[in-house]
Formats: sequence, C-alpha cells, structure tokens
Amino acid sequence: MKSETSGHLRRVLGVGFGLAVSIGGTIGVGILRTPGLVAEQLHVPSAILLLWVAGGIYTLVGASCLTELGLMFPQAGGFYVYVRRAFGNTAGFAVGWTDWLMYCSVLGYLSIAIAEFITALGLIPGGAIRFLAVSILISIVALQWLGIRISSQFQEVTTSLKCVAFLVLVLACLLVPAGEHGSARIPPSVTFSGLTVALQAIVITYAGWQSPLYFIEEDRDPARNLPRAMIGGVLSVIGIYLLVNIALLKILPMSELSGATLPAADAARVIAGARGRNLIILLSVVSLVPLLNAVTMMGTRVIFGLGRDQLFWSRTSTVNAGGTPDTATLLTAAVAVGLIATGTFQRLIAMTSFFLAANYSLCCVALVVLRRREPDLPRPYRAWGYPWSIWLVLAGSVIFLLGMLGGDMFNGLAALGLLAIGLIGRAVFTRKATPS
Repeated sequence: MKSETSGHLRRVLGVGFGLAVSIGGTIGVGILRTPGLVAEQLHVPSAILLLWVAGGIYTLVGASCLTELGLMFPQAGGFYVYVRRAFGNTAGFAVGWTDWLMYCSVLGYLSIAIAEFITALGLIPGGAIRFLAVSILISIVALQWLGIRISSQFQEVTTSLKCVAFLVLVLACLLVPAGEHGSARIPPSVTFSGLTVALQAIVITYAGWQSPLYFIEEDRDPARNLPRAMIGGVLSVIGIYLLVNIALLKILPMSELSGATLPAADAARVIAGARGRNLIILLSVVSLVPLLNAVTMMGTRVIFGLGRDQLFWSRTSTVNAGGTPDTATLLTAAVAVGLIATGTFQRLIAMTSFFLAANYSLCCVALVVLRRREPDLPRPYRAWGYPWSIWLVLAGSVIFLLGMLGGDMFNGLAALGLLAIGLIGRAVFTRKATPS
C-alpha cells in the first residue's frame, strides 16, 4: 500500500485490542522461569504468593498513574509524549530515542528466542537460527503492512490463544493427584535481601503493562477504553501469574521449585513425562508471538510520534492506506534485522534495559510537575491515591534503577553514551534544518 497521509493514524481500536496488547505485551517466558528464582529466595508458599500479589499491586498503582497522563495527552508515542510536555523537546527526544532503541533490541531478542525454541523442537537445523529469526520478523512486518485492523486482530487472537494455553497448563497441574512425586522439604527462610531480589524479579516479569498507552491515538473512545485496558490488563496478568504459581507449588516440592531454571518444564515433565519439555517449548512460542507483534507496533509508534513532532526524521510520520506508519515500521525492522545479523541485540539490551526504569521515573515526575504547573488541564481520569501513589511508584522505580546501575555500571555508562549519540545527532540535524 502506498502512503496516503502524514501524521494521522486511524481511530479503529477498542478495549479488546487494549486488553490484548496489555496482556500479550506482558506475559512471556518470564513467568515460566521466574517462579524458581522467587522460590529460591523465600521457600515459603504463602510468602511467594503474597509477593506476586505485592508486585502486581505496585504495577497496578503505576498503571493508574500513567492512565491519567495518557488521557491528558492522547497521542501516539508513549512515555516521550508526557516527558516532552513536562520538560521540553530535549528531554522528550531523549526518552523517545532510548525507548525506540530498547524496542529495536527487544525485537532482535524475541525473534532469536522464537527461532531457538523452534530449533529445539528439531524443526530446523541449528545453523539456520538467524535466518529463521529474520524471516519471523519480516513476517510480522508484512502483517503490519496490511493495516491496523489486521495486525490488531492478530494481536487479539494470539493473546487469547496464549491465555488459553496458560490456563490449560494450570488446570493440568491442579488435576495431577497429590503425592505422586517427591515431597522433599527445605526449611522456611525469608530475609530482607531475599525479598528484595525476589520482588525485583517479579516487577520485571510484569513489564509491558504500559503497552496500551502507545495506541491511545488509534482508540475509538480512549476516555472509556484506556482505563479498562490498563487496569483490566494488569488485573488479568496478576490472576494468571497467581494461578501459575499456585499450580507450580502444588505439583513441585519446594526443593525442586527453588532455584529451578525452568520450573514450568519440570511441572510439564510430571504431567506428560518426556513430552513435557516439548509442550513447554510450544507454550513459549505461543507466548512470544503476540509479544513480538506488540513490540513491533509499539516501536513504530514511538518514532512515528517523534517524526510528527519534528524531533526525528519527519518521513517516519507517514501512514499507509491501512493505517500503518510505513516508514517507521521499515526503519524499526531494518535496525532490528541488523541487530539480529550481528548479534549486537544482546549487548544493546544490556545497555538500554535500565532506560525502561529511567523513563518510567521521568513519567512519574512529569505527572507531579503537570499537576502543579497545569492544574486546569482536562483530566478525564485521575490517579488513585495521588500524591501518595505517585511517590510510591517513583520511589520503587528509582530504587530499581539505582540497583541496576550499581549491578552493571559498565553497561549503564555505555547506555549514557548511546543517549549522548542521539542528542548530538539531533543537535546536528536541527542545526542543518534551521535556515541561516
């Protein structure tokens, strides 16, 4: 399809897509792995479940705070839109640039992960992983090119399949008669450091809940649908995560669950024997496909918004007849393919992962600033328990950010270098574009 508009997206999305992109953009392989790490730190079933709930409540409070921002400025682009309004173009570009780089690197990671899982099933030779990864990503881009209606329907269908697959796993675990496997026990142990490590891992597993914010401009009725998508999506994820943990605690003794690299595979082995491994691999693929689709759509909306606001190449704000930001999609995919081909997506993820916490923190501060500086702005939705809620979320994100920087100072400094490159590039571009 040829581009027919510039800077105008189609309002065709509803609450169904919002829920699908929230759930589909959050649930991934993390919930299949993280329960083992959390159990290793706590060893107490009730404490494990309570901590998963606590992580969910923290995420829910953050979702409420950012829903207020989203409805104040219903524009495509996500975090950068709010930071730009509060702190100006330079800060807005910094958030948008780093957000986009992060999504490009995540696209590389997800494409490789899906290809590796398919290889593990013996369907392709190991030497073809990168070729398959690129082919998978190109297939998603081709789907995007057909238009927003088709790509949004794909998101809804694949997310539904993902939820059904997880519920089948949970049901299978709960139906296994008790006492058919070992019952080795280890002494209960809960320490402050263990709680901290476990909670950090849980919060990371909830990452992705903010996905509906990137599509608010394409929503038919954002004031009605965004709160339902944001809050309903997080509540749905909390429910699924709790059910998965209850199932794992039921079928695996604590001595096996604690520290297990992939506890879901251990549970599947109890249920289906040797075939259990392949079932979890299939579940992983089912989990990652809607996540890949969501991340592709989100990354393109970031540079679409930047281009439209003249903070990036203006060509990225073009939209094809189906409602897809075409140039933005091609540029995002091209960068991701380059990262897959060179293997640098792993380094880039390590360098940019802390930007998610940093940009989230800036959005929290932006809410405080805008409440004080522009109190008369229309606010169709107000954050729960403000200002205590926003200070709680901000404190958590800052602590998380400092922990990441302290644990990996080299990649933190390298990430700041990437930010500097973007800012310098923008300054040069702006100077050339300004008439003398």
